[in-house]
Amino acid sequence: MKTESMADGIRFSHPASLIATWFGSGLLPGAPGTWGSLAALPFAWTISSLTGPWGLIIATAAALVFGTWAAGRYTQAAGQKDCQKIVIDEVAGQWLALLLVPHSLLAYLTAFVAFRICDILKPWPANWADRAVSGGFGIMLDDVIAGAYAWFLIQTALYLIS
Repeated sequence: MKTESMADGIRFSHPASLIATWFGSGLLPGAPGTWGSLAALPFAWTISSLTGPWGLIIATAAALVFGTWAAGRYTQAAGQKDCQKIVIDEVAGQWLALLLVPHSLLAYLTAFVAFRICDILKPWPANWADRAVSGGFGIMLDDVIAGAYAWFLIQTALYLIS
C-alpha cells in the first residue's frame, strides 16, 4: 500500500496544506508569492463573473477565515514562523485588490502588478503586521493590508481615467 509523502510535517492532501499552498501553487519553484497571486486570478475571474462583486467579497472573507486556520496549522507542522510555501495570504490579498476591477485582461494584469508591488514593499501598517502579529492571522494580515493598498491605487487610477 502506497502512502502519501509528507512535506513540512503535513501531508499534501490535508485540507490545511491544500488551502495554505493554494492547491500546490506555493510549492512551485522560484517565487511562491507570485505563483500564488497568479493562481488566484482565474478563480477571481470566475467567481466575479458568476456572482458579481459580492461573491468576490464573500470569497475573500472565506479565504481570510480558512486561510488563517490553514496557515496556522501549516506553520505549526513546518515549525516555521512564515513558511514561503504558504500562499493563501497572497490569494486573499489579490482577491481584495481585484474587487470592483473591470473584467479585462489589462485590468487584471494591472491589479496583479499593483498587488505584487504592495506585497513586496509592505507599506505601513503591512510591515508592522508582518513583524508584530504572529500565527495564521499574522501571515494573512500583511497581505490583506497590501491588497487594500493595491485596491485603493487601482480604484484611484480608474477614477482618474474616467
